[in-house]
Amino acid sequence: MTAHDVVITGIGLVSSLGVGVDAHWSALTATEPKPVIDSTRYAPYTVHPLPEIDWNQQIAKRGDQRQMETWQRLGTYTAGLALDDAGIKGDEALCASMDMIIAAGGGERDENVDSLILAASETRSDTGVLLNEKLTTELRPTLFLAQLSNLLAGNISIVHKVIGSSRTFMGEEGAGVSAVETAAARIRSGQSTHLLLGGAFQTEHHDMLLGQELGGYLHRAPWQPVWNRQGAEGGGLITGSGAAFLVLESRGHAEKRGRTPYAVVSKVASGNARRNKGDYAEAVTRLIGSLDRPAKESLLISAASGTHLPTAAEKVALDADATLAYRGLTSLTGHLKEAQFPFAVALAAMAIKNHAPYPAFASGEKAYSGQTDSVLATAVGYHRFEGAALLTAA
Repeated sequence: MTAHDVVITGIGLVSSLGVGVDAHWSALTATEPKPVIDSTRYAPYTVHPLPEIDWNQQIAKRGDQRQMETWQRLGTYTAGLALDDAGIKGDEALCASMDMIIAAGGGERDENVDSLILAASETRSDTGVLLNEKLTTELRPTLFLAQLSNLLAGNISIVHKVIGSSRTFMGEEGAGVSAVETAAARIRSGQSTHLLLGGAFQTEHHDMLLGQELGGYLHRAPWQPVWNRQGAEGGGLITGSGAAFLVLESRGHAEKRGRTPYAVVSKVASGNARRNKGDYAEAVTRLIGSLDRPAKESLLISAASGTHLPTAAEKVALDADATLAYRGLTSLTGHLKEAQFPFAVALAAMAIKNHAPYPAFASGEKAYSGQTDSVLATAVGYHRFEGAALLTAA
């Protein structure tokens, strides 16, 4: 135990299950946790939709709300939840010295403009001229700016006054893993004393689904738990709208503020193993093994995507270790892209703080009634990259 231990002091969560830590703990610890899904709006695809959100609770100015797309409002709102939970929101001195690391993708496209371009392209061959015409006459400058990934960090700075250093990572689960890994390293080295990190994803937009369907990733059959999609039509991915933000601090900084942490982030590991060599399950096993976890039965929160090859390999690796009782959070939240790994880390921290495990989220996940003084979190990317973390009691 040192003053530079990395502790989690605030959590903000939004998913189809609800808003905030308490709503998620209640939904996830029910006797039989149930997903909230919408299988009609984007048929044949299923999504996990956003819950009702009163944006005014975390974004007071309507003008700020209007200039953000939904994914930015979602991220800014959830960041506010985490700052509230950590007792930092509204403290100008703490916010002014607070660093930030965001995991973000691109913004939402203007579907009307896309439709105009596609319709016009059917009768014109000068595609370059056509694109310039439509981009200069149809695309709103504010929307173009809102597609910049680092504007999520900018909006959090504007709304919540978090104005220390800022970094944005892009690249699905890899961005979320890098955000957690970099944040923990900065605090452990003394480069930061307190830091906000997280990501958000809004799937209820045709262009978001289109990109993943073109890659052959989306699940087309009726909803199934994340572990049960092998062999079903489509690629196995069911997406969700949501966000996860964490406040990380050094133990010394948290103690000076009188804050009781959720948990300690003891170790974070990452990798980008090749998936076409036939030994990907071994790579996942090595990644989890690199955490140096205690030699006892442990709870593991998996952010498995459901896509066929990586999820099958992860399940092989997890089933081979009799000391692991895993929970596939994506069965209940959908795949949240950049927010996947921060979400898994948040659930691990909540189990530690509440001294209680989660029940099985799906059939085939074995019961666990042991201690939760150490919990693992994993994210094996739906396309590439993987990460894992070990959290321990503070």
